[in-house]
Amino acid sequence: MAAARFLRKRGARVTVSDARPALLIAELSMLLDEGLMVEAGSHGLLTFRRQDLIVVSPGVPADVPELAQVRALGMHIIGELELGAQFLQGLAIGITGSNGKTTTTTLVGEILTASGRTTLVGGNIGRPVVELAEESLELSRGNGQEADISTALRSGRDDSGVVWSVLEVSSFQLETVETFKPRIAMVLNLTPDHLDRHGSFENYAAAKARITEFQTADDFLVLNAEDVNTQMIAAKTKAQIYWFSAKRQIKQGTFVHGETIFFIAKEGAKPEAVMPVAEISLAGAHNVENVLAAVCAAKLAGVSSEIIRGAVGRFKAVEHRLEFVRELHGVRYYNDSKATNVDATIKAVESFKGGIWLILGGKDKNSNYAVMNALLRERVKTVITIGSAAEKIEREVAGVVKIERAETLQRAVALAYGMASSGDTVLLAPACSSFDQFENYEQRGRVFKELVQALE
Repeated sequence: MAAARFLRKRGARVTVSDARPALLIAELSMLLDEGLMVEAGSHGLLTFRRQDLIVVSPGVPADVPELAQVRALGMHIIGELELGAQFLQGLAIGITGSNGKTTTTTLVGEILTASGRTTLVGGNIGRPVVELAEESLELSRGNGQEADISTALRSGRDDSGVVWSVLEVSSFQLETVETFKPRIAMVLNLTPDHLDRHGSFENYAAAKARITEFQTADDFLVLNAEDVNTQMIAAKTKAQIYWFSAKRQIKQGTFVHGETIFFIAKEGAKPEAVMPVAEISLAGAHNVENVLAAVCAAKLAGVSSEIIRGAVGRFKAVEHRLEFVRELHGVRYYNDSKATNVDATIKAVESFKGGIWLILGGKDKNSNYAVMNALLRERVKTVITIGSAAEKIEREVAGVVKIERAETLQRAVALAYGMASSGDTVLLAPACSSFDQFENYEQRGRVFKELVQALE
């Protein structure tokens, strides 16, 4: 929708093609009223061949037969990220990885905003890139000058008028980039995810690595020093590499030493103390890594340690990421609906010492749930399964932990409420996508919260 409107505003003749029947397209009349043509019920090869440009929604695989046919004919096909990137003004920070993207993206945005920089946040969360591009164009015109990006990387307040766009980017979006070149790119971690879409972990990792494909020696790439898969991306970039580590001192980047976060601007430089680890309000060791990555990006953008420390200290958990819902009869309920893969669920479970009633399930992504077994045995009282992946999950964790099948989220919450004891934790961390029963993970999380709040 955002891409169609963006192109229409610039004088393009736009056709929206949707495989759903017209009756199921709620936006149909709105699209027609805005001067957009609509093809519903199928994707017509002839329709595609009549276009000068095809913009693919991230949810549509780039290798579907209709696109494969027109690609063979030389048609130009890009994604919404690439479209927006071609118009985006100022400087971009691109953040990807298997887990932690949304928390880190939101945190970087809040740090830059606190520093006084003109900051836009979106991409794979919130606002689409083309909407940010539209606003960045207006902001740049409003500044009355071409922003001098060289001043945007100085320490202290950024008075250059440069617009900073902080973008969460997914593997789906990165598949179709052609020019996207963030000034600062970040790969937080890489673990198996979306294998139902990419076919193999190698393909998935290759898509993620495209975040740095068009960077130059003037740009920065921030990588996880403790993740071997992200380390491999270092060999594929022309950008300056910065690392983050919660376990050891590194030569260039951010790290934890003792109880303090440090930043080293250049190899051989003196470490600069940024803030105490104790001031991070987010739960879980994985969030320390997210903060380290955000701090590194903010320092590279020229933000002072004082401002970073204040912004991180004020930052609270993002909705659906280990979000505390309520405590009832001594039982604490947490919503981690964004845990849509096994690694994210492992990190969520590791955030609690034990007594967990874990709600797992949804749409399987060709995942291996057995890798959780040791952790389940150690910290989880009962696994409650929901959705279409329930049978596979139960098969792979059988004999490790007690299992209750609930089918639906409503039934899962009722089961946990009836059986959990004071001191226990009920945790929604499904390790699956939501598309079998919900529109997205946000809807799943909000339904969970509504169910929990309705308990008496």
